[in-house]
Amino acid sequence: MFKLLNTDFRAYTFIAVLSGLIFIPFIGNMPLFDWDEINFAECAREMVVSNNYNDVQLYFQPFWEKPPLFIWMQALSMNVFGINEFAARLPNAICGIVTLLVLFRIGKLVNDHRFGLTWVFVYASTLLPHLFFKSGIIDPWFNLFIFLSVFNLIRHTNNPVGKTGFTTAILAGFFLGLALITKGPAALILVGLTVAIFFIYNRFRNISTFKFLMTFLFSFLFTGLSWFIVELVKGNGHVINEFIDYQIRLFKTEDSDHGGPFIYHFVVLLLGCFPSSVFFILALKKQQTDTPFQKHFKSWMLILFWVVLILFSIVQTKIVHYSSLCYFPLTYLATYSISKLRLNTLQWNRYIHWLMIGITIILGIVFVAIGLFPFLKNTIINSQLIDDDFAVENLKATVYWNGFEWLIGVFFITISLISIFKIKQKKFQFIYSLFFGSLLTVYAFIMIIAPKIERYSQHASIEFYKMCAQQQYEVESIGFKSYATLFYAQFKQSNKTNPALLDYIKSKQAEYKEKGIDPRVSFGYIYTNFLIEGKIDKSVCLVSKISELETITQNHPNLKLLYKENGFCFFIRKKDNQIK
Repeated sequence: MFKLLNTDFRAYTFIAVLSGLIFIPFIGNMPLFDWDEINFAECAREMVVSNNYNDVQLYFQPFWEKPPLFIWMQALSMNVFGINEFAARLPNAICGIVTLLVLFRIGKLVNDHRFGLTWVFVYASTLLPHLFFKSGIIDPWFNLFIFLSVFNLIRHTNNPVGKTGFTTAILAGFFLGLALITKGPAALILVGLTVAIFFIYNRFRNISTFKFLMTFLFSFLFTGLSWFIVELVKGNGHVINEFIDYQIRLFKTEDSDHGGPFIYHFVVLLLGCFPSSVFFILALKKQQTDTPFQKHFKSWMLILFWVVLILFSIVQTKIVHYSSLCYFPLTYLATYSISKLRLNTLQWNRYIHWLMIGITIILGIVFVAIGLFPFLKNTIINSQLIDDDFAVENLKATVYWNGFEWLIGVFFITISLISIFKIKQKKFQFIYSLFFGSLLTVYAFIMIIAPKIERYSQHASIEFYKMCAQQQYEVESIGFKSYATLFYAQFKQSNKTNPALLDYIKSKQAEYKEKGIDPRVSFGYIYTNFLIEGKIDKSVCLVSKISELETITQNHPNLKLLYKENGFCFFIRKKDNQIK
Protein backbone atom coordinates (compact mmCIF):
# COMPACT_ATOMS: atom_id res chain seq x y z
CA MET A 1 0.00 0.00 0.00
CA PHE A 2 2.80 2.41 0.90
CA LYS A 3 4.38 1.92 -2.53
CA LEU A 4 1.08 2.60 -4.30
CA LEU A 5 0.75 5.88 -2.36
CA ASN A 6 4.29 7.08 -2.95
CA THR A 7 3.26 10.53 -4.20
CA ASP A 8 1.59 13.26 -2.20
CA PHE A 9 -1.25 13.63 -4.68
CA ARG A 10 -2.12 9.93 -4.54
CA ALA A 11 -1.85 9.91 -0.77
CA TYR A 12 -4.04 12.98 -0.24
CA THR A 13 -6.64 11.68 -2.69
CA PHE A 14 -6.67 8.23 -1.10
CA ILE A 15 -7.00 9.66 2.43
CA ALA A 16 -9.80 12.06 1.46
CA VAL A 17 -11.84 9.44 -0.40
CA LEU A 18 -11.38 6.64 2.12
CA SER A 19 -12.02 8.83 5.16
CA GLY A 20 -15.15 10.18 3.48
CA LEU A 21 -16.36 6.61 2.97
CA ILE A 22 -15.56 5.75 6.59
CA PHE A 23 -16.97 8.81 8.37
CA ILE A 24 -19.93 10.07 6.29
CA PRO A 25 -22.22 7.09 5.53
CA PHE A 26 -24.97 6.27 8.02
CA ILE A 27 -24.26 9.20 10.39
CA GLY A 28 -27.98 9.95 10.33
CA ASN A 29 -29.16 6.41 11.08
CA MET A 30 -30.15 7.13 14.70
CA PRO A 31 -31.44 10.06 16.75
CA LEU A 32 -29.10 12.55 18.39
CA PHE A 33 -28.20 11.84 22.00
CA ASP A 34 -29.05 14.10 24.92
CA TRP A 35 -27.43 16.34 26.08
CA ASP A 36 -24.54 17.62 24.03
CA GLU A 37 -25.47 16.42 20.56
CA ILE A 38 -29.03 17.71 20.77
CA ASN A 39 -27.99 20.88 22.59
CA PHE A 40 -25.74 22.05 19.77
CA ALA A 41 -28.09 20.83 17.02
CA GLU A 42 -30.97 22.73 18.62
CA CYS A 43 -28.90 25.93 18.70
CA ALA A 44 -28.23 25.44 14.99
CA ARG A 45 -31.91 24.70 14.30
CA GLU A 46 -32.94 27.90 16.04
CA MET A 47 -30.44 29.85 13.93
CA VAL A 48 -32.02 28.43 10.78
CA VAL A 49 -35.64 28.86 11.93
CA SER A 50 -35.15 32.42 13.20
CA ASN A 51 -32.78 33.38 10.38
CA ASN A 52 -30.62 34.91 13.11
CA TYR A 53 -27.03 33.81 12.59
CA ASN A 54 -25.52 36.48 14.81
CA ASP A 55 -26.56 34.98 18.14
CA VAL A 56 -26.38 31.52 19.68
CA GLN A 57 -29.85 30.80 21.06
CA LEU A 58 -31.67 28.18 23.09
CA TYR A 59 -35.42 28.53 23.57
CA PHE A 60 -34.77 31.44 21.18
CA GLN A 61 -33.09 33.18 24.10
CA PRO A 62 -29.37 34.13 24.22
CA PHE A 63 -27.35 31.01 25.08
CA TRP A 64 -24.15 31.72 27.00
CA GLU A 65 -22.50 28.30 27.26
CA LYS A 66 -20.84 28.07 23.81
CA PRO A 67 -19.45 30.46 21.16
CA PRO A 68 -20.92 30.25 17.65
CA LEU A 69 -18.37 28.75 15.22
CA PHE A 70 -19.42 25.10 15.43
CA ILE A 71 -23.08 26.10 15.58
CA TRP A 72 -22.56 28.05 12.34
CA MET A 73 -21.13 24.91 10.74
CA GLN A 74 -24.20 22.91 11.75
CA ALA A 75 -26.57 25.67 10.65
CA LEU A 76 -24.90 25.77 7.23
CA SER A 77 -25.21 22.01 6.98
CA MET A 78 -28.91 22.19 7.93
CA ASN A 79 -29.53 24.83 5.28
CA VAL A 80 -28.18 22.39 2.70
CA PHE A 81 -29.42 19.01 3.98
CA GLY A 82 -32.39 19.96 6.15
CA ILE A 83 -32.87 19.92 9.91
CA ASN A 84 -31.98 16.33 10.75
CA GLU A 85 -29.37 14.09 12.36
CA PHE A 86 -27.26 13.77 9.21
CA ALA A 87 -26.87 17.53 8.91
CA ALA A 88 -26.05 17.89 12.62
CA ARG A 89 -23.25 15.30 12.44
CA LEU A 90 -21.86 16.12 8.99
CA PRO A 91 -19.47 18.90 10.20
CA ASN A 92 -17.60 16.38 12.34
CA ALA A 93 -17.44 13.85 9.52
CA ILE A 94 -15.84 16.59 7.43
CA CYS A 95 -13.56 17.33 10.37
CA GLY A 96 -12.50 13.68 10.26
CA ILE A 97 -11.45 14.04 6.63
CA VAL A 98 -9.59 17.30 7.29
CA THR A 99 -7.92 15.88 10.40
CA LEU A 100 -6.52 12.85 8.60
CA LEU A 101 -5.19 15.05 5.79
CA VAL A 102 -3.54 17.29 8.40
CA LEU A 103 -2.00 14.31 10.18
CA PHE A 104 -0.51 13.01 6.94
CA ARG A 105 1.06 16.36 6.15
CA ILE A 106 2.47 16.88 9.65
CA GLY A 107 3.65 13.27 9.95
CA LYS A 108 5.41 13.60 6.60
CA LEU A 109 7.09 16.88 7.62
CA VAL A 110 8.26 15.60 11.00
CA ASN A 111 9.27 12.11 9.89
CA ASP A 112 8.55 10.77 6.40
CA HIS A 113 5.84 9.83 3.91
CA ARG A 114 5.27 6.36 5.38
CA PHE A 115 5.04 7.76 8.90
CA GLY A 116 2.32 10.19 7.80
CA LEU A 117 0.25 7.40 6.25
CA THR A 118 0.70 5.21 9.32
CA TRP A 119 -0.42 8.01 11.64
CA VAL A 120 -3.56 8.47 9.55
CA PHE A 121 -4.31 4.75 9.79
CA VAL A 122 -3.60 4.62 13.53
CA TYR A 123 -5.81 7.63 14.30
CA ALA A 124 -8.73 6.42 12.19
CA SER A 125 -8.53 2.92 13.70
CA THR A 126 -8.43 3.96 17.35
CA LEU A 127 -11.78 3.50 19.11
CA LEU A 128 -12.71 6.89 20.57
CA PRO A 129 -11.18 9.17 17.91
CA HIS A 130 -13.10 7.28 15.23
CA LEU A 131 -16.33 7.45 17.21
CA PHE A 132 -16.11 11.22 17.76
CA PHE A 133 -16.05 11.94 14.02
CA LYS A 134 -19.48 10.35 13.78
CA SER A 135 -20.92 12.52 16.55
CA GLY A 136 -22.46 15.98 16.71
CA ILE A 137 -20.35 17.41 19.54
CA ILE A 138 -17.98 20.37 19.36
CA ASP A 139 -14.71 18.73 20.39
CA PRO A 140 -13.35 17.36 17.08
CA TRP A 141 -13.06 20.82 15.52
CA PHE A 142 -11.99 22.41 18.81
CA ASN A 143 -9.19 19.87 19.20
CA LEU A 144 -8.06 20.24 15.59
CA PHE A 145 -7.78 24.02 15.90
CA ILE A 146 -5.77 23.74 19.14
CA PHE A 147 -3.49 21.11 17.63
CA LEU A 148 -2.83 23.28 14.56
CA SER A 149 -2.02 26.23 16.83
CA VAL A 150 0.39 24.09 18.86
CA PHE A 151 1.97 22.68 15.69
CA ASN A 152 2.80 26.17 14.46
CA LEU A 153 4.25 27.01 17.86
CA ILE A 154 6.37 23.86 17.56
CA ARG A 155 7.63 25.00 14.16
CA HIS A 156 8.42 28.44 15.52
CA THR A 157 10.24 27.31 18.66
CA ASN A 158 12.30 24.92 16.55
CA ASN A 159 13.72 27.94 14.70
CA PRO A 160 12.55 31.22 16.37
CA VAL A 161 14.53 33.52 14.09
CA GLY A 162 13.94 31.60 10.84
CA LYS A 163 12.07 32.73 7.76
CA THR A 164 8.86 30.98 8.90
CA GLY A 165 8.60 33.03 12.09
CA PHE A 166 6.07 35.53 10.76
CA THR A 167 3.92 32.84 9.09
CA THR A 168 3.88 30.56 12.13
CA ALA A 169 2.96 33.50 14.37
CA ILE A 170 -0.06 34.34 12.23
CA LEU A 171 -1.18 30.71 11.92
CA ALA A 172 -0.68 29.89 15.62
CA GLY A 173 -2.75 32.92 16.67
CA PHE A 174 -5.35 32.33 13.96
CA PHE A 175 -6.04 28.71 14.92
CA LEU A 176 -6.05 29.52 18.63
CA GLY A 177 -8.62 32.23 17.90
CA LEU A 178 -10.76 29.73 15.99
CA ALA A 179 -10.56 27.35 18.95
CA LEU A 180 -11.69 30.14 21.27
CA ILE A 181 -14.82 30.90 19.23
CA THR A 182 -15.50 27.18 18.85
CA LYS A 183 -15.68 26.22 22.51
CA GLY A 184 -14.32 28.95 24.74
CA PRO A 185 -11.41 29.95 26.99
CA ALA A 186 -10.37 26.35 27.68
CA ALA A 187 -8.34 26.80 24.46
CA LEU A 188 -6.28 29.58 26.08
CA ILE A 189 -5.68 27.53 29.21
CA LEU A 190 -4.60 24.42 27.29
CA VAL A 191 -2.25 26.19 24.90
CA GLY A 192 -0.99 28.59 27.56
CA LEU A 193 -0.09 25.79 29.98
CA THR A 194 1.56 23.76 27.21
CA VAL A 195 3.71 26.72 26.13
CA ALA A 196 4.59 27.64 29.73
CA ILE A 197 5.69 24.11 30.63
CA PHE A 198 7.70 23.81 27.43
CA PHE A 199 9.69 26.94 28.25
CA ILE A 200 10.12 25.95 31.89
CA TYR A 201 11.32 22.49 30.84
CA ASN A 202 13.77 24.08 28.39
CA ARG A 203 14.89 26.72 30.93
CA PHE A 204 13.45 29.52 28.83
CA ARG A 205 15.75 28.89 25.88
CA ASN A 206 14.58 29.90 22.39
CA ILE A 207 11.98 32.32 23.70
CA SER A 208 10.16 34.05 20.88
CA THR A 209 11.01 37.51 19.66
CA PHE A 210 8.85 40.50 20.52
CA LYS A 211 7.82 40.72 16.85
CA PHE A 212 6.54 37.13 16.94
CA LEU A 213 4.63 37.69 20.16
CA MET A 214 2.93 40.83 18.83
CA THR A 215 2.06 39.13 15.53
CA PHE A 216 0.70 36.09 17.35
CA LEU A 217 -1.30 38.26 19.74
CA PHE A 218 -2.77 40.41 16.96
CA SER A 219 -3.75 37.35 14.92
CA PHE A 220 -5.35 35.73 17.96
CA LEU A 221 -7.24 38.83 19.06
CA PHE A 222 -8.44 39.60 15.54
CA THR A 223 -9.84 36.06 15.18
CA GLY A 224 -10.77 34.98 18.68
CA LEU A 225 -12.27 38.11 20.18
CA SER A 226 -14.29 39.18 17.15
CA TRP A 227 -17.49 37.45 18.30
CA PHE A 228 -17.15 38.69 21.89
CA ILE A 229 -16.62 42.27 20.74
CA VAL A 230 -19.67 42.10 18.49
CA GLU A 231 -21.75 40.82 21.43
CA LEU A 232 -20.57 43.69 23.63
CA VAL A 233 -21.32 46.27 20.94
CA LYS A 234 -24.82 44.81 20.57
CA GLY A 235 -25.42 45.24 24.30
CA ASN A 236 -25.23 41.53 25.17
CA GLY A 237 -22.64 41.96 27.88
CA HIS A 238 -24.68 39.72 30.20
CA VAL A 239 -24.21 36.85 27.73
CA ILE A 240 -20.42 37.24 27.99
CA ASN A 241 -20.62 37.34 31.79
CA GLU A 242 -22.77 34.21 31.94
CA PHE A 243 -20.44 32.51 29.46
CA ILE A 244 -17.40 33.19 31.65
CA ASP A 245 -19.24 32.15 34.83
CA TYR A 246 -20.27 28.87 33.18
CA GLN A 247 -16.68 28.06 32.14
CA ILE A 248 -15.46 28.70 35.70
CA ARG A 249 -18.24 26.52 37.13
CA LEU A 250 -17.19 23.61 34.91
CA PHE A 251 -13.73 23.66 36.47
CA LYS A 252 -14.97 24.01 40.05
CA THR A 253 -18.01 21.75 40.25
CA GLU A 254 -19.34 18.41 39.06
CA ASP A 255 -21.63 20.03 36.50
CA SER A 256 -24.41 18.06 34.87
CA ASP A 257 -23.96 15.22 37.40
CA HIS A 258 -20.73 14.23 35.68
CA GLY A 259 -18.23 13.59 38.45
CA GLY A 260 -15.57 10.94 38.79
CA PRO A 261 -12.27 9.95 40.42
CA PHE A 262 -8.91 11.50 39.55
CA ILE A 263 -7.91 8.50 37.40
CA TYR A 264 -11.10 8.71 35.30
CA HIS A 265 -9.40 10.03 32.15
CA PHE A 266 -6.39 7.72 32.57
CA VAL A 267 -8.76 4.76 32.31
CA VAL A 268 -10.75 6.34 29.48
CA LEU A 269 -7.62 6.84 27.37
CA LEU A 270 -6.09 3.46 28.21
CA LEU A 271 -9.21 1.50 27.24
CA GLY A 272 -10.96 3.89 24.85
CA CYS A 273 -7.84 4.57 22.76
CA PHE A 274 -6.78 0.96 22.44
CA PRO A 275 -4.58 -0.21 20.75
CA SER A 276 -2.84 3.18 20.38
CA SER A 277 -2.66 3.66 24.16
CA VAL A 278 -0.35 0.67 24.64
CA PHE A 279 1.98 1.72 21.82
CA PHE A 280 2.01 5.18 23.42
CA ILE A 281 3.41 3.70 26.63
CA LEU A 282 6.15 2.00 24.61
CA ALA A 283 7.13 5.39 23.13
CA LEU A 284 7.97 6.91 26.50
CA LYS A 285 11.46 5.42 26.28
CA LYS A 286 14.03 7.85 24.87
CA GLN A 287 15.53 7.20 21.44
CA GLN A 288 18.99 8.31 20.34
CA THR A 289 18.25 7.94 16.62
CA ASP A 290 15.80 10.85 16.41
CA THR A 291 16.69 14.03 14.54
CA PRO A 292 16.73 17.28 16.57
CA PHE A 293 13.35 18.29 15.14
CA GLN A 294 11.85 14.87 15.92
CA LYS A 295 13.07 15.19 19.52
CA HIS A 296 11.63 18.69 19.64
CA PHE A 297 8.27 17.55 18.29
CA LYS A 298 8.13 14.55 20.61
CA SER A 299 8.84 16.80 23.59
CA TRP A 300 5.92 19.05 22.67
CA MET A 301 3.63 16.07 22.16
CA LEU A 302 4.44 14.68 25.60
CA ILE A 303 3.88 18.06 27.23
CA LEU A 304 0.55 18.55 25.44
CA PHE A 305 -0.59 15.06 26.43
CA TRP A 306 0.21 15.45 30.13
CA VAL A 307 -1.18 19.00 30.32
CA VAL A 308 -4.54 17.87 28.97
CA LEU A 309 -4.68 14.66 30.98
CA ILE A 310 -3.70 16.17 34.32
CA LEU A 311 -5.76 19.33 33.89
CA PHE A 312 -8.97 17.45 33.20
CA SER A 313 -8.19 14.92 35.91
CA ILE A 314 -8.14 17.85 38.35
CA VAL A 315 -11.30 19.42 36.93
CA GLN A 316 -14.35 18.25 38.90
CA THR A 317 -16.58 17.70 35.86
CA LYS A 318 -15.62 14.38 34.25
CA ILE A 319 -16.93 13.69 30.74
CA VAL A 320 -15.31 11.31 28.24
CA HIS A 321 -14.60 13.89 25.55
CA TYR A 322 -12.86 16.36 27.89
CA SER A 323 -9.55 14.51 27.41
CA SER A 324 -10.06 14.07 23.66
CA LEU A 325 -7.27 16.53 22.77
CA CYS A 326 -4.94 13.79 24.04
CA TYR A 327 -5.79 11.78 20.93
CA PHE A 328 -3.32 13.77 18.82
CA PRO A 329 -0.16 13.29 20.92
CA LEU A 330 -1.25 9.79 21.95
CA THR A 331 -1.65 8.54 18.37
CA TYR A 332 1.50 10.37 17.23
CA LEU A 333 3.56 8.61 19.88
CA ALA A 334 1.84 5.31 19.08
CA THR A 335 2.88 5.78 15.46
CA TYR A 336 6.35 6.72 16.67
CA SER A 337 6.59 3.35 18.47
CA ILE A 338 5.38 1.48 15.41
CA SER A 339 8.02 3.21 13.29
CA LYS A 340 10.78 2.38 15.77
CA LEU A 341 9.66 -1.25 16.07
CA ARG A 342 9.74 -1.57 12.30
CA LEU A 343 13.30 -0.17 12.28
CA ASN A 344 14.31 -2.50 15.16
CA THR A 345 15.40 0.43 17.34
CA LEU A 346 12.69 -0.27 19.92
CA GLN A 347 12.01 -3.57 21.66
CA TRP A 348 8.63 -5.20 22.27
CA ASN A 349 8.77 -6.26 25.94
CA ARG A 350 6.74 -8.73 27.93
CA TYR A 351 5.02 -6.06 30.05
CA ILE A 352 3.63 -4.37 26.95
CA HIS A 353 2.74 -7.79 25.55
CA TRP A 354 0.66 -8.81 28.55
CA LEU A 355 -0.90 -5.37 28.93
CA MET A 356 -2.02 -5.61 25.31
CA ILE A 357 -3.51 -9.04 25.93
CA GLY A 358 -5.23 -7.92 29.14
CA ILE A 359 -6.93 -4.90 27.52
CA THR A 360 -7.92 -7.02 24.50
CA ILE A 361 -9.67 -9.52 26.77
CA ILE A 362 -11.38 -6.79 28.82
CA LEU A 363 -12.72 -4.96 25.76
CA GLY A 364 -13.55 -8.22 24.00
CA ILE A 365 -15.61 -9.43 26.95
CA VAL A 366 -17.45 -6.09 27.01
CA PHE A 367 -18.24 -6.33 23.27
CA VAL A 368 -19.36 -9.96 23.61
CA ALA A 369 -21.49 -9.18 26.68
CA ILE A 370 -23.22 -6.31 24.87
CA GLY A 371 -23.90 -8.61 21.92
CA LEU A 372 -25.32 -11.26 24.25
CA PHE A 373 -27.54 -8.74 26.07
CA PRO A 374 -30.85 -10.04 24.65
CA PHE A 375 -30.02 -13.46 26.12
CA LEU A 376 -28.89 -11.96 29.46
CA LYS A 377 -31.58 -9.29 29.68
CA ASN A 378 -34.06 -11.06 31.97
CA THR A 379 -31.29 -12.32 34.25
CA ILE A 380 -29.90 -8.81 34.66
CA ILE A 381 -33.32 -7.28 35.30
CA ASN A 382 -34.30 -9.95 37.86
CA SER A 383 -30.93 -9.91 39.62
CA GLN A 384 -31.74 -6.63 41.43
CA LEU A 385 -28.12 -5.58 40.91
CA ILE A 386 -29.32 -2.31 39.36
CA ASP A 387 -30.72 -0.04 42.05
CA ASP A 388 -32.36 2.41 39.66
CA ASP A 389 -35.98 1.98 38.56
CA PHE A 390 -35.45 4.18 35.53
CA ALA A 391 -32.47 2.13 34.29
CA VAL A 392 -34.32 -1.15 34.88
CA GLU A 393 -37.30 0.05 32.88
CA ASN A 394 -34.95 1.22 30.11
CA LEU A 395 -33.65 -2.32 29.81
CA LYS A 396 -37.19 -3.65 29.33
CA ALA A 397 -37.50 -1.90 25.97
CA THR A 398 -38.41 -4.11 23.02
CA VAL A 399 -35.42 -4.04 20.69
CA TYR A 400 -34.81 -6.36 17.74
CA TRP A 401 -31.48 -8.19 17.79
CA ASN A 402 -30.22 -10.44 15.00
CA GLY A 403 -28.51 -12.81 17.41
CA PHE A 404 -25.04 -12.57 15.89
CA GLU A 405 -23.99 -9.26 17.47
CA TRP A 406 -21.77 -11.03 20.00
CA LEU A 407 -19.56 -12.17 17.12
CA ILE A 408 -18.24 -8.60 16.90
CA GLY A 409 -16.49 -9.17 20.23
CA VAL A 410 -15.28 -12.63 19.19
CA PHE A 411 -13.83 -11.15 15.98
CA PHE A 412 -12.11 -8.41 17.97
CA ILE A 413 -10.54 -10.85 20.44
CA THR A 414 -9.45 -13.28 17.71
CA ILE A 415 -7.78 -10.83 15.34
CA SER A 416 -6.24 -8.87 18.21
CA LEU A 417 -4.72 -11.90 19.96
CA ILE A 418 -3.39 -13.39 16.72
CA SER A 419 -1.81 -10.04 15.84
CA ILE A 420 -0.33 -9.57 19.32
CA PHE A 421 1.35 -12.99 19.33
CA LYS A 422 2.72 -12.40 15.82
CA ILE A 423 4.08 -9.01 16.94
CA LYS A 424 5.86 -10.75 19.82
CA GLN A 425 7.59 -12.91 17.18
CA LYS A 426 8.81 -9.63 15.59
CA LYS A 427 6.45 -9.91 12.65
CA PHE A 428 5.64 -6.23 12.95
CA GLN A 429 3.48 -6.14 9.82
CA PHE A 430 0.76 -7.61 12.05
CA ILE A 431 0.58 -4.27 13.85
CA TYR A 432 -1.50 -3.14 10.87
CA SER A 433 -3.86 -6.13 11.20
CA LEU A 434 -4.27 -5.25 14.89
CA PHE A 435 -5.39 -1.73 14.01
CA PHE A 436 -7.46 -2.93 11.07
CA GLY A 437 -9.33 -5.26 13.42
CA SER A 438 -9.95 -2.32 15.75
CA LEU A 439 -11.24 -0.24 12.81
CA LEU A 440 -13.69 -2.94 11.70
CA THR A 441 -14.84 -3.48 15.29
CA VAL A 442 -15.61 0.16 16.03
CA TYR A 443 -17.30 0.57 12.63
CA ALA A 444 -19.48 -2.50 13.23
CA PHE A 445 -20.25 -1.33 16.76
CA ILE A 446 -21.43 2.07 15.54
CA MET A 447 -23.44 0.56 12.70
CA ILE A 448 -25.06 -2.37 14.52
CA ILE A 449 -24.90 -1.90 18.29
CA ALA A 450 -25.19 1.86 18.85
CA PRO A 451 -28.72 2.16 17.35
CA LYS A 452 -29.89 -0.60 19.70
CA ILE A 453 -28.37 1.19 22.71
CA GLU A 454 -30.26 4.33 21.68
CA ARG A 455 -33.53 2.39 21.65
CA TYR A 456 -32.95 1.33 25.26
CA SER A 457 -31.84 4.73 26.51
CA GLN A 458 -34.09 7.41 24.98
CA HIS A 459 -36.07 6.08 22.03
CA ALA A 460 -39.47 6.08 23.76
CA SER A 461 -39.16 9.75 24.69
CA ILE A 462 -37.86 10.78 21.25
CA GLU A 463 -40.84 9.13 19.56
CA PHE A 464 -43.20 10.92 21.94
CA TYR A 465 -41.61 14.29 21.16
CA LYS A 466 -42.00 13.64 17.44
CA MET A 467 -45.66 12.77 17.96
CA CYS A 468 -46.17 16.00 19.91
CA ALA A 469 -44.63 17.95 17.02
CA GLN A 470 -47.09 16.34 14.59
CA GLN A 471 -50.03 17.18 16.87
CA GLN A 472 -48.75 20.74 17.49
CA TYR A 473 -48.53 20.09 21.25
CA GLU A 474 -45.98 21.86 23.40
CA VAL A 475 -43.90 19.42 25.42
CA GLU A 476 -41.30 19.72 28.17
CA SER A 477 -39.41 17.44 30.53
CA ILE A 478 -40.14 17.59 34.23
CA GLY A 479 -37.75 16.38 36.93
CA PHE A 480 -34.86 15.98 34.49
CA LYS A 481 -33.13 18.15 31.90
CA SER A 482 -33.49 17.48 28.18
CA TYR A 483 -32.91 19.37 24.96
CA ALA A 484 -34.67 16.69 22.91
CA THR A 485 -38.01 18.32 23.70
CA LEU A 486 -36.85 21.37 21.75
CA PHE A 487 -35.27 19.69 18.73
CA TYR A 488 -37.68 16.83 18.16
CA ALA A 489 -40.86 18.63 19.23
CA GLN A 490 -39.76 21.66 17.20
CA PHE A 491 -40.00 24.40 19.81
CA LYS A 492 -41.42 27.51 18.14
CA GLN A 493 -39.97 31.00 18.27
CA SER A 494 -43.42 32.43 18.96
CA ASN A 495 -43.65 30.49 22.24
CA LYS A 496 -41.33 32.90 24.02
CA THR A 497 -43.64 35.85 23.28
CA ASN A 498 -46.85 34.08 24.29
CA PRO A 499 -48.85 36.78 26.19
CA ALA A 500 -49.90 34.25 28.83
CA LEU A 501 -46.26 33.29 29.37
CA LEU A 502 -45.21 36.94 29.66
CA ASP A 503 -47.98 37.54 32.21
CA TYR A 504 -46.83 34.45 34.11
CA ILE A 505 -43.24 35.70 34.21
CA LYS A 506 -44.43 39.12 35.37
CA SER A 507 -46.45 37.56 38.19
CA LYS A 508 -43.37 35.63 39.35
CA GLN A 509 -40.92 38.53 39.28
CA ALA A 510 -40.71 38.90 43.04
CA GLU A 511 -40.15 35.16 43.49
CA TYR A 512 -37.48 35.11 40.77
CA LYS A 513 -35.69 38.09 42.31
CA GLU A 514 -35.63 36.39 45.70
CA LYS A 515 -34.23 33.16 44.19
CA GLY A 516 -31.76 35.01 41.94
CA ILE A 517 -33.35 33.70 38.75
CA ASP A 518 -32.78 35.69 35.55
CA PRO A 519 -35.59 34.92 33.06
CA ARG A 520 -33.18 35.54 30.16
CA VAL A 521 -30.87 32.71 31.20
CA SER A 522 -33.31 30.37 32.99
CA PHE A 523 -36.03 30.33 30.37
CA GLY A 524 -36.27 26.54 30.22
CA TYR A 525 -36.98 26.27 33.94
CA ILE A 526 -39.58 29.02 33.72
CA TYR A 527 -41.22 27.61 30.61
CA THR A 528 -41.60 24.17 32.20
CA ASN A 529 -43.29 25.70 35.26
CA PHE A 530 -45.55 27.73 32.99
CA LEU A 531 -46.73 24.61 31.17
CA ILE A 532 -47.46 22.95 34.52
CA GLU A 533 -49.27 25.77 36.30
CA GLY A 534 -49.71 28.73 33.93
CA LYS A 535 -52.71 29.73 31.86
CA ILE A 536 -52.55 27.67 28.66
CA ASP A 537 -54.72 28.02 25.55
CA LYS A 538 -54.28 24.42 24.41
CA SER A 539 -53.35 21.09 25.93
CA VAL A 540 -49.67 20.48 26.66
CA CYS A 541 -47.55 17.40 27.37
CA LEU A 542 -44.85 16.71 29.91
CA VAL A 543 -42.39 13.84 30.32
CA SER A 544 -40.71 12.52 33.45
CA LYS A 545 -38.67 9.55 34.54
CA ILE A 546 -40.57 6.79 36.30
CA SER A 547 -38.60 7.44 39.49
CA GLU A 548 -40.38 10.82 39.71
CA LEU A 549 -43.89 9.48 39.06
CA GLU A 550 -45.13 9.47 42.66
CA THR A 551 -43.78 12.96 43.38
CA ILE A 552 -45.31 14.42 40.23
CA THR A 553 -48.75 12.89 40.74
CA GLN A 554 -48.82 14.22 44.31
CA ASN A 555 -47.57 17.72 43.53
CA HIS A 556 -49.31 18.24 40.19
CA PRO A 557 -52.78 16.66 40.24
CA ASN A 558 -53.68 18.64 37.09
CA LEU A 559 -51.38 16.40 35.05
CA LYS A 560 -52.97 13.25 33.67
CA LEU A 561 -50.78 10.22 33.07
CA LEU A 562 -51.16 9.02 29.48
CA TYR A 563 -48.88 5.98 29.62
CA LYS A 564 -45.51 4.68 30.78
CA GLU A 565 -42.87 3.23 28.52
CA ASN A 566 -39.25 2.17 29.04
CA GLY A 567 -38.73 4.23 32.17
CA PHE A 568 -40.52 7.36 30.96
CA CYS A 569 -43.91 8.67 32.08
CA PHE A 570 -45.92 10.74 29.63
CA PHE A 571 -48.44 13.28 30.93
CA ILE A 572 -50.96 15.60 29.40
CA ARG A 573 -52.44 18.74 30.88
CA LYS A 574 -55.79 19.61 29.36
CA LYS A 575 -56.60 23.18 28.39
CA ASP A 576 -59.48 23.38 30.88
CA ASN A 577 -57.47 21.77 33.72
CA GLN A 578 -56.01 24.94 35.20
CA ILE A 579 -54.36 25.58 38.55
CA LYS A 580 -56.97 27.24 40.78
